[in-house]
Amino acid sequence: MSAKVKSISELSYTPQGEVFPSPPDWRDQFIYFLLVDRFDDNQSNIPSYNPISTPRGRDPMEGSLFQGGNLKGIIRQLDYIRDMGCTAIWLSPIFKNRQEKNDTYHGYGIQNFLEVDERFGTKEDLQELVRQSHARGMYVILDIIINHTGDNWAYPGNHRYYYWKGAPEPFDFGFWRKVDLAPGLQEDDACWPQELQHADCYKRRGEITNWSDPDEAINGDFLSLKELDITQSNVLDTLINAYKYWIAITDIDGFRVDTVKHMEDTATALFCNAVREYAKRIGKHKFFIFGEVVGDDLTLQRYIGRNSRIEGTNERFPSLDACLDFPLYFILEEVIKGFVSPSCLRERYERFKTLYADHGEAGRYFVTFVDNHDQMSRPYRRFMYHNPYPQQAVLAIGYLLTSQGIPCIYYGTEQGFDGGGDNDRHVRECMFGGKWGAFDTTGAHFFNKQHPIYQGIKSIAEKRAQIPALRYGRQYFRETSEEGNLFRYPTSGQSTLAFSRILDTDEVLVTINLDAFPRQDCVTVDGNLTPPGSEMIDILKGDPPLTVEESYSRAYVRVPLQGYQMAILRLKK
Repeated sequence: MSAKVKSISELSYTPQGEVFPSPPDWRDQFIYFLLVDRFDDNQSNIPSYNPISTPRGRDPMEGSLFQGGNLKGIIRQLDYIRDMGCTAIWLSPIFKNRQEKNDTYHGYGIQNFLEVDERFGTKEDLQELVRQSHARGMYVILDIIINHTGDNWAYPGNHRYYYWKGAPEPFDFGFWRKVDLAPGLQEDDACWPQELQHADCYKRRGEITNWSDPDEAINGDFLSLKELDITQSNVLDTLINAYKYWIAITDIDGFRVDTVKHMEDTATALFCNAVREYAKRIGKHKFFIFGEVVGDDLTLQRYIGRNSRIEGTNERFPSLDACLDFPLYFILEEVIKGFVSPSCLRERYERFKTLYADHGEAGRYFVTFVDNHDQMSRPYRRFMYHNPYPQQAVLAIGYLLTSQGIPCIYYGTEQGFDGGGDNDRHVRECMFGGKWGAFDTTGAHFFNKQHPIYQGIKSIAEKRAQIPALRYGRQYFRETSEEGNLFRYPTSGQSTLAFSRILDTDEVLVTINLDAFPRQDCVTVDGNLTPPGSEMIDILKGDPPLTVEESYSRAYVRVPLQGYQMAILRLKK
């Protein structure tokens, strides 16, 4: 591999400069998640999208191929991300995939854990991206994989082998896939580092066929991707050292761990704790490790929250700092669109009281989102798919920005991307246009800072950054009334969704009109913190003050809202 690193034994774990400190609390951050190949290709003179004149008609095959997005393109768009209010960037995997393949643009089929894929750029490009992000007060999170590699070897005869639960032994190893026919393994062949070039590093049980079987999900191959045996200390140590190396040479601030449910709990905990200890040793005391765990709250709390309470068992493997909030994702879109009752949200947060000793702090354990690149529960559609109401996207992200959790936005949501179809390429449009632009277009970019969704999100993000209660406060859903005398939690999709964030003596009331028509519902508040006779102001719109009234010992405020409007109210100073 010429000058390139071949072995873990060659790595240095000494930071290459002054270490950028971790944030005091990750709830202060607003994460922007992007697919490197689909974000920006660093090409100038690309026209901006025009709904009338931009060419339409994409080749369906293009969505499954590399489009040219790269690290330099992200660097030149850092201000676009930062100006919307985002303070952290989560990058899809940037590690080298097999070079002869043109369909692993997503980066999840790793061939070399120690190199940047040349289609994305170089190590130096990644270092520069991190430097420039830090100069703007932004953090960088890398998407990582520890349970599988790319399709770097084949079973005997190059046949597809499927999981066989009763197999007495692992299947035989076939051969390493090679690009360079020279003797030995060259840099584009096999898998690197060389410590992973042993058949016994892999479970070799064949492809998963029953994704609901826990044993098969953990031990089988993820389609053609080859499952590593991370229960072996030499395999796990190799991965730990590889990822410590990336922290050392790039000064990144966190990892998002892929497919956590497909890994053994103990191995996951060992990996996360080893990385966390290394990061603390070099001065990153809150290096952020969050993971993809698709499941309900009971499933998630196995991996998060060192104060979590698991009824009926003492078995715990708290390894991650946070999980992607799939329980919220499973219901939030339907609530915002008025398809289901807001009570679904309230009931979900009520469960925190039984799962966490300090339920008011539970928000630190969740990275919240409404769009992502996988779309597990509603296959392959974005929030705006077939949705004529762009203001609903502002409400959805606005909810993330004002509720418990660490908010995350998926690239393109702020531009109204509305992809949907029969596979994941439809939710992975190019921001820079290319051959796979959004809205079935080609050749036009979508970095429009004046887009109403972008502007709406920016406005809410600014308020969140200014008000600690919106980041750390306890969350209480509020009862509403049309008349001001009979208060109840709303059960209709066409209603006012309201909740308070309370931190010490500060109450901030968030109200969201889920109806297309104006509403003037009365919303309860805490009478001790927001007493009758006081006035509240909407810090988003700056409308005239609203007087807090009283009815049957309840303090409330009548909040006028236009269709699909949001208000953030606090006491007038």
